[in-house]
Order: sequence, then structure tokens, then C-alpha cells
Amino acid sequence: MSTKGSASEQLRAGQPLLVETFAEWREAARELLVHDVPPEAVSWSTPYAGGDLFSGAPPMAEPTHNSSNPPQPAPDAPRHPPPHVPRSLMDMLQSAACCRVPDRWAFLYRVIWRWQRGEHEVQSPADEDGARLHAMVKAVHREEHDMHAYIRFRERPPEAGPPRFVAWYEPQHDVLPQVAEHFISRMGKVSWMIATPEASVLWDGHTLHNTGPLVKNSEDLEDTGEALWLTYYRSVFNPARLNQSVMQQHIPSHRWKNLPEGKIVPQMISEAARGARKTGQYEAVGQRKGTTIPIAPEDAQPERQQPSKLDECRRCELWQFATQAVGGEGPKKAKIMFVGEQPGDQEDLTGQPFVGPAGKLLDRVCEAAGVDRETIYVTNAVKHFKWEPRGKRRLHKTPAQKEIEACHYWLEKELAHVKPTVIVALGATALKSVMRTANVTLKNSLGKPVFHEGHWIVTTYHPSYVLRVPGEDAKHEAFQVMVDSLKLAHDLLNRQPEEPPA
Repeated sequence: MSTKGSASEQLRAGQPLLVETFAEWREAARELLVHDVPPEAVSWSTPYAGGDLFSGAPPMAEPTHNSSNPPQPAPDAPRHPPPHVPRSLMDMLQSAACCRVPDRWAFLYRVIWRWQRGEHEVQSPADEDGARLHAMVKAVHREEHDMHAYIRFRERPPEAGPPRFVAWYEPQHDVLPQVAEHFISRMGKVSWMIATPEASVLWDGHTLHNTGPLVKNSEDLEDTGEALWLTYYRSVFNPARLNQSVMQQHIPSHRWKNLPEGKIVPQMISEAARGARKTGQYEAVGQRKGTTIPIAPEDAQPERQQPSKLDECRRCELWQFATQAVGGEGPKKAKIMFVGEQPGDQEDLTGQPFVGPAGKLLDRVCEAAGVDRETIYVTNAVKHFKWEPRGKRRLHKTPAQKEIEACHYWLEKELAHVKPTVIVALGATALKSVMRTANVTLKNSLGKPVFHEGHWIVTTYHPSYVLRVPGEDAKHEAFQVMVDSLKLAHDLLNRQPEEPPA
């Protein structure tokens, strides 16, 4: 205020009080109250010249005095003691000062003038001025919340230099300083800038810099990672639960133009109206859990179309927690097929079977048995990785029988395509899947081949068992069992089928 003169000096000079910030208004209001200057004697001015963007507050009454000849405080007028305003009212005034209404400074002075005169009901929503004050505060807090929610930072390329992230926003009220403090606490030492038509702030990781208004330039807001965000947004969009009226109610239409996802929302809404919503409902209903009701085949409805690609499989819930489905690999017409339990952590990430430690041990078994690993088809009974978290690791979890049964659909396809003569079941899970029954045990099947549904079945340990069994002697014994089982499988290639005993 020093460059403009004090409030009383500006009034004596016939000038309106020019106020830009709440601190300037508070200093001017304090001086005016000390000199007992009534609200109708003051003309306030602000650099903001926009229209009234605030619809929640009632309009102010027109002043009754002649603004061209306002009363002025006399130099020798008695001075009143400095005003005492409670913290709750001062906080409300500071928030309301951010509300962009043309008469905000005059209205705030009217409120504090009435309080100073003993009219404490001015802080109550039941009072006309109090109701408008509460509405202004509510509008400012809502704008802060919206700015937290709807700002979208875009990452700039490293060669462009700081700031690393930039965002453009068009606030309806002057809440940029408060919002900047929020993002300082959220983003730490990462540099960023928020630009608005009225003002901008730049955080360099240590200091917040206030800059002038900027004009939006789409080239400055390009983000190479935005395509990834839009892909994620499409993937979580559920057309079956789309409620367009609620969407528009939660996010006003004027917010969408500066949101990256605003470019694709109209298309997704259009697709939902053309049938994607119905498809989404079918899929959601199909995933619901329920009680299995026995029904005669002749009374059952026609079977639903089964998935044609492994990546599209939703026959059990394991797909929701795995990175990808892992199919089999090997010659198209292999004579020996290895069937394991399920992919491991490394297989889940690479999409290939037996590439982890168990796969390397299987290579050693083939070498010791004198069988070429490249001539064997390898697959798993369950195609998705079932795991449980243990710190930062994903630990293997044995599949349930219902998951084995659900995945047998894919194993049948592989058996029909490869047509192996001998199937080597690696472990109990693989044995149950191949035999289509849970009433078999690994212990009773070791070294006892059976002829089942056109294939010889040989049972042996899973490679992971050899890796985790304690003791070197036990490891060596388990490894030798696997070698002997593979030699037996190779010998069965030339043996005539023998029906197992009843």
C-alpha cells in the first residue's frame, strides 16, 4: 500500500481504494475502521475486470450515497481502537476474498464493519450478508477441491529442461496459492508448473515462484506418456455401469476440455450406446460367483461360445491376477509331452513355459536321460500364474481343483493338436489334470505307467520339487527318479498299448 498511499489519503484524494490482495485489503480495512469510515463512504477497485463467475451468492444492494462526492475522514477525526476480529471470521473473510465477484472487497468491508458495530449475526448463515459470505466460502473450497481433482500434469521431455511437469487449468476463483501448497506437499522435490490465464506458479523443488498469466500452448503440454494413460482409462471404463447424467453432474462440462481423457469420453459413450454396455453386462454377470445347481443335460441351455484365444480365457478367476496366459511350446507333432503344474514368476513375465530355474533343471534331466529337449512339447495344466504376496515377492500357490478343471479345456486342445504318444505328468496337479480325477496320488503313480484315453501316462516329480527338497542326497534321489521316468517315457514310444488293471 505504500506506493498507493494509505487508505485515508486515497479517500481524501477522491480516489477509489485499489486492492489486489487480501493482505492489502486487511491493511486498508483496519485503517478505515480506526477512522470510523462507513462502507458507503468507500469505493473499492480491483484489477480484475471479468464478469461475475459466482452464481451462489445473492447480489449486493446498490449503494445509497453519491459515489462522485463521498464523505472523507477528517484529519483530526477521533480514532477508534484497532478492531478485534475472531480467527473464525478472519478465516472466512480470507477464503471469501478468493471468490471472483466484482464487489468482493466492498462486501467484505461491509461484513467486518457490521461485526465491529456489534452485529455479530453477520457471521450466521441466517443473516443476509452471512448467507452470502458462507456461499462465497463454499464456492472457493469447492474450487480448491476441483482443482486438486481435475489438474492433469503432463511430463515434458528431458531435453526440454525444468519444469518436469506442467499443467494448464482455468479456475473460476483465485485459489492457485492454496492449491500450490497442496501439490508441494504431494510432489516433493520434483519440479512442476501450474499455468492459468490469471497467474502461474513454478516449483523448482525448493522454492515456489509466482509468474504472470500465460497463454495455453498445446505444444508446451505434449506428453509422451499420455497415450499410456488413455489406454489405462479405456481399460477401466465399464460401459455396463455408465450413467451419463451422473458423470456430467460430477464433472461439469467446462472441465472436460482440459482433461486428456475428455478427448475419448464422447467416443466411449457412443460405443456404449451402440451395444458395448450390453456386452459389458453379459461379461459382468458371467463372472459372478453363485451356487452350482445340478441339471440334466437335456434340460440345459446351449453351451456358451468358448474362447478361441488363450489370452481371452475367463473360465476361472486366475486371469485377473496374472500378467498373461502362458501356453505350451515345442514341435507341432511331438511324441512326448511334458505337462507341468502352472507357470512360475518368470514364466508369467516372459509368456514362455519352463524358462526359470525349474526349466533349467528340466534341461539337465533331458541331457542325463539322453533325450533331445527340442523334441519334447512342454506345457502346464493351468495356464495362469497363481500366487500370493510375500513382501516384494510373488510366491507360488497350488491351484484348486476347480481351476484345474477350468483349464483342462486348453490342455485338451493341445493334446488333440500335438497327438503325443507319451504324456509325462510333472507333479500331482499335472497328474490330476491329465487323468481328469482328483483320486490319484503322485506317490502311488511313480514308476507305474498307464494307458489312458489313447496316451501312455508316466508320472514323475516336478522340477521345483527337486530344487526345494532339503538335503543333497534327497535332491540326487529325486533327480534320478525324473531321469528314470524320462527314460521310461522314451521306451514306451515303441511299446504296444496295455490296458491298466481294473
